[in-house]
Amino acid sequence: MTVASPSPWRFCVAPMMDWTTSYCRQFHRVLTRHARLYTEMVTTGALLHGDAPRFLAHDPAEHPLALQLGGSEPDDLARAAELGGRAGYVEINLNCGCPSDRVQEGRFGACLMREPERVASAVKAMRGATDAAITVKHRVGVDDAEDYPFMRHFVETVAAEGCTVFIVHARKAWLQGLSPKENREVPPLTYEHVYRLKQDFPDLTVVINGGIETLDECSAHLAHVDGVMLGRAPYERPWLLADVDQRLFGTPNPVSTRDEALLKMAPLLDAMAARGEAANRLTRHLLGLYRGESGGKAFRRYLSEHGNRPQTAALLQQALQAVHPRA
Repeated sequence: MTVASPSPWRFCVAPMMDWTTSYCRQFHRVLTRHARLYTEMVTTGALLHGDAPRFLAHDPAEHPLALQLGGSEPDDLARAAELGGRAGYVEINLNCGCPSDRVQEGRFGACLMREPERVASAVKAMRGATDAAITVKHRVGVDDAEDYPFMRHFVETVAAEGCTVFIVHARKAWLQGLSPKENREVPPLTYEHVYRLKQDFPDLTVVINGGIETLDECSAHLAHVDGVMLGRAPYERPWLLADVDQRLFGTPNPVSTRDEALLKMAPLLDAMAARGEAANRLTRHLLGLYRGESGGKAFRRYLSEHGNRPQTAALLQQALQAVHPRA
């Protein structure tokens, strides 16, 4: 009997502004070969009228890698998607979930859930511009419109134009009155709405996001949906990623110890030093590697105190001495 391959979206690390930089993603890729990684959100304006090569730059080692776009004009999104496809991204994800005031002023993010026809038009235009997968990340609702039929209509409308992958943050978004941080914590989680969406649209790929902290929780959700997306948990506790490949994809994990994972970042740190870049552009993403371990606080303190200038790989060896002072 042939066993179906896991969905490419079985485990994803969420796009997070100021967090999921290229250096962060290169570190995460050391820990897991199969997780789908996402860029920070990039606006269509930044790509079409700014320094597109800088915004699209990434290391080939980061793949499989998705570009998240923010925008609302179908033509602009199509042009941006084309640029992303040419740059090698395997997926272009449209942000329909961010509730920040700045995003709303640009008429994109979560407020787009109120305009499913516009999102559908954008998806159609993007699909015509690139062979990369076109996906949508959204909430279960906005403001008072949190009932399941609202989300169902949104998904049905967008899917009619060829979108087959929906990543659902299982909270509604309050567009007024809550900060982005509060929007990640205050509205209650409604996982059952996401499960129901998969039941109603069995041919779609449905990925669940929001409040998921452990791989055990991931396994429980995967009994109902096609994939899970985690954000802050793997960022704050990155060693969680080191068991993803074996637990969720049935393949060997790429590293077996935290020390091994840390030292694999040595070539990147040397390359950064040669360019005169401060080490903390990378090391700030490493701070949680030894969280909960003996020596973890000393490790974080050492990197924080010494990372504000260019440093060679020797910095990592010295940080390890803080973790293992008797070694």
